[in-house]
Amino acid sequence: MDNGSLRTLLLAFIPIFVAVDAVGVLPIFVTLTEGVGFKERLRIILQSMLTAFCLAVGFIYLGKAVFKFLNITIGDFMIAGGAILFCIAIIDIVNPDKKRRKTRELGAVPLGTPLIVGPAVLTTSLIVISEYGVFPAIFSVSSNILLAGIIFSCSEVLIRVLGVAGTKALSKVMSLLLAAIAVMMVRKGVVMIVCPQ
Repeated sequence: MDNGSLRTLLLAFIPIFVAVDAVGVLPIFVTLTEGVGFKERLRIILQSMLTAFCLAVGFIYLGKAVFKFLNITIGDFMIAGGAILFCIAIIDIVNPDKKRRKTRELGAVPLGTPLIVGPAVLTTSLIVISEYGVFPAIFSVSSNILLAGIIFSCSEVLIRVLGVAGTKALSKVMSLLLAAIAVMMVRKGVVMIVCPQ
């Protein structure tokens, strides 16, 4: 592989890395998996990676066609993703024991999508494809999803450092931030619909 190819892969990797923001999602992952055992947490991580990978690769190949066929815009997608995140955040804030949460679905929604691969990643993927091609887009998305899985796997260390009280406090703060992120996604989606460029 020559220097030009490496540079192309790097240039494709960076915007997807920023869009995935695995480090930023880590506290939310800790919040969502609070009280979950190691084996179950590992299963959730693998499920989230598989969901994110299938969605991203499928979107790379079929995204534009599906959106066009269903008459869906990126703005519509952002509003839907934001609404899902907002509902999850509200449940976490008003239900501190989290008894209503079903861990079986966590890997797919909201971790796989819209947290790891959401509107930002899908939109960025379309830009990467147009500038660098399909292979660099698939490489950058796959490597970033793998990186997110590795970061999530290290969440035990964060839990040990914070302790039970610290984790609960972080949980509330992250739920509030998650709600704010959800509102931001809805706002951006509305702006994209009302003021299309």
